[in-house]
Parts: sequence; structure tokens; C-alpha cells
Amino acid sequence: MKSMLELQGTLFLFILAGIYAQKKGIITKGNRKKFTDFIIEIILPCNIVNSFLIKWSYDILMNCLTVFIVAMVTQVLYVVLSKLLFKREGKDRQAVLRYAIICSNAGFLGNPIAESVFGSQGLLFASVALIPLRFAMWSSGLALFTKTDGKSTAKKLLTHPCILAVVVGFVLMLTQIKLPGFALKSLAGIGSCNTAISMIVIGSILAEIRVKEIFNKVLFYYSAIRLIAIPLVLLIILKQFEIDPLVTGVIVLLSAMPAGSTTVMLAEKYNGDSGFASSCVFLSTIFSLITIPVISLLLI
Repeated sequence: MKSMLELQGTLFLFILAGIYAQKKGIITKGNRKKFTDFIIEIILPCNIVNSFLIKWSYDILMNCLTVFIVAMVTQVLYVVLSKLLFKREGKDRQAVLRYAIICSNAGFLGNPIAESVFGSQGLLFASVALIPLRFAMWSSGLALFTKTDGKSTAKKLLTHPCILAVVVGFVLMLTQIKLPGFALKSLAGIGSCNTAISMIVIGSILAEIRVKEIFNKVLFYYSAIRLIAIPLVLLIILKQFEIDPLVTGVIVLLSAMPAGSTTVMLAEKYNGDSGFASSCVFLSTIFSLITIPVISLLLI
């Protein structure tokens, strides 16, 4: 519990740093995309590859397969659930809320939090579990804001740096190739920046929100579903099967993440309700500072 509270406190301070950077003009709307690209193109892939640099066994390989299958099924369930909820909302707000159900912020927060709770093997499983999320982000998620075809979706997936990092990581793990010391230190050093820079970017997004826009009952409703209902129901369901507790823990923990920051980016890029999207990210992120430690306690 103490470790989780310290982690959440650290994340909160990173967010404050991002807010400060935005207020001072260090991070702006114009250059924030470059920060995001730097995270996705360089930092996160290094973090993912580094997570695979462990001695593997048959059990680990089978658990990775289990993680992938369970994560794929849950991602499909998110898509179905998003269609059933928020039907009374307008088109733009419904797109934001549906996307935020399908694509949580696990892509940014999942790896560091899974590692802090479950160690290096938890980080490995989290990296595998995020593959279906990447697929959903560029397929059903993107389709909520704009039209997309199967060919472009496949291209984005096959060339996505995080997907390529998972492939490279698997090859290194299975072959047990020993990388030079400087390469290992580079991967570890760059990958360790993931948490700080990701949260700083999120903080810069939150800084642009007007307080009065936050207190919307539908956002409280969304937060309750995303942060509490989904992980608890998923935990109950997975407990019914003979699945490794670590696999269950990682899947449930990732399901408890707040709305993804890409919700704002896509809404802004495709002329959606970016203000509402920012409020959704802000409120669910703030609530997650409380709910994630609680969910973690149920898993360890």
C-alpha cells in the first residue's frame, strides 16, 4: 500500500510539472504532439523491449499467450459495452465516451504501474496485453472520429513502433541473445523516462481545462464504469477460471486505467468535442489516483 501511494503521489507531481510547463509555455499545443511522438516512437519501444530481456520458460511463454487471448476478448467486450452506454449523449460526446471506454490510458500508465505492482514479469505481461489495445486504438477507436479502411489500419498496426518493439522483444527473449552492455544501458535509460514524460504531457493537457466543464454528471458516470465497475466485474469473471494469478492481476490492473490521452488528441484533430474529452481525461485521471491503489490491493 505504501509503495502504491508513493507511486500515485509521484505521478501526481509529474502531472503538476506538466501543468506548470503548459502555463509557462514550455509545452504548447503546437509542440505537444512532438512530445507525444517522442514517447510513442522512442521511449515506449525501448521500455517494451527492455521488459522482454528476461530468462524465459515454457510457463512464461504460455502465460504470455494467455494474456494476449484474455486481453483480446476483453477488448472486444469494451467495444460492445461502449455501444450500449451513453446512447442519450450527442454524437460528438458519444464518440468521446465510447472511445474512452475502448481505449484507456493503459498505453501510457499500464507499463509503469504494472511494473511497480508486479515487477519485471508484470511489465512483460502488460506489454503483451497492450497489443489488442493498440489494434482497437487504430481500428474501432479511430473509426469513432473518422472513417478508416482495413488496409490503412493494417499498415498502421504492422509499422507501429510499439508493435515492432514487442516483436523484437519476443525474438530477444526466445533466442536469449546477449546485447552489448551499452545497448542494455541505453534501453534501460531511455525506457525509464516513460512514466515521467508521459505524465508531464498528460498534465499539460489537463492544464487547458476549465474547471466548470469538469463537473458533468455523465463524466462521473463514465469514471465509475471505467475505474470501478469494469475492473471489479473482470476480476470476478477471471477468478472463475484456472488462470495464473499474475496474469489475472495484470489484466485487471490495466482495465482500471483512466481515459486515454489520445481521446483528446483525436477529438481535436478531427474537430470533435476536445473540451469535453479533456474533462473526461482529467476527471478520470484524478479519480484513478484513488481507485488504482484500491484495485491493486485486491490483486496482491
